[in-house]
Amino acid sequence: MGKWALDVAFVWKAVLTLGLVLLYYCFSIGITFYNKWLTKSFHFPLFMTMLHLAVIFLFSALSRALVQCSSHRARVVLSWTDYLRRVAPTALATALDVGLSNWSFLYITVSLYTMTKSSAVLFILIFSLIFKLEELRAALVLVVLLIAGGLFMFTYKSTQFNVEGFALVLGASFIGGIRWTLTQMLLQKAELGLQNPIDTMFHLQPLMFLGLFPLFAIFEGLHLSTSEKIFRFQDTGLLLRVLGSLFLGGILAFGLGFSEFLLVSRTSSLTLSIAGIFKEVCTLLLAAHLLGDQISLLNWLGFALCLSGISLHVALKALHSRGDGGPKPLKGLGSHPDLQLLLRSSRPEEDDNEEEEEEEYFVAQGQQ
Repeated sequence: MGKWALDVAFVWKAVLTLGLVLLYYCFSIGITFYNKWLTKSFHFPLFMTMLHLAVIFLFSALSRALVQCSSHRARVVLSWTDYLRRVAPTALATALDVGLSNWSFLYITVSLYTMTKSSAVLFILIFSLIFKLEELRAALVLVVLLIAGGLFMFTYKSTQFNVEGFALVLGASFIGGIRWTLTQMLLQKAELGLQNPIDTMFHLQPLMFLGLFPLFAIFEGLHLSTSEKIFRFQDTGLLLRVLGSLFLGGILAFGLGFSEFLLVSRTSSLTLSIAGIFKEVCTLLLAAHLLGDQISLLNWLGFALCLSGISLHVALKALHSRGDGGPKPLKGLGSHPDLQLLLRSSRPEEDDNEEEEEEEYFVAQGQQ
């Protein structure tokens, strides 16, 4: 009877994990193809991103209110001093990362975007070393070389290569390295009380919106104000369809963070990292099949080389965690940046006779 119960529990856990991974894939892959689809007809990616940020803020505020009503405990609200000094740098870096990523969809294919954005782990490792969140090891050097070499092979003589779009998404990857470094440093400041993901999203979105607004005003403001799809609209039905499509992207962005949280809370950060690697493969296969993206053999070999570097980084994290007897606070950043997820494992201090409990926290930022 006991063995049968264990078998049922194992099968149930496997089915639950598979379901959560599929849910995560739906939101993550869905928002990538959504962004590419929408930018084909709506050429204002910065405005699209800002509206997504507003939707995420509304949903996070609603979630905070529901949690507060159910728990009868007030949620954290930062002072203006802490808000501007501690949160603003992270919010600005996040806004530029997401904004430039969406902007690149005007010029490049989903496959080139996916491959180039995967290289963000390269910049994350570099900034982790600069801020002394990681220790320099030979294995990390190998990871950097594999990812950099894979990126070069994927973009070399690519038939659908676009310099402007590649520069935008590569810039987003570079800023993403700063973003996740600052995000980890922000979450490690226990006195701020932003370990809960809903509280973090609630505080980040307004500053992200304001940080992206100058770019929007310079590059899209005038064109948007004279476009028939928004301010000079003549067809109310067309306007509602555009706003509905934009609102759908905000829901997908919030759903991505929610699905990531479910996957991590029910399994582990390692499961999320491995799922992220296979997600990239699925994205490229779908891009080649559905959108007709042309990927040569050299490009595929480059992609495989880059994935091997990311996989090695995930494996090293897993071995390091086991060698230390279990999960500890991450010194580095998430093994896969395109998950738009940062995990932080903490052990609260207890009395000597009490067991230590582990909690995992995450921060998810919208769509990239």
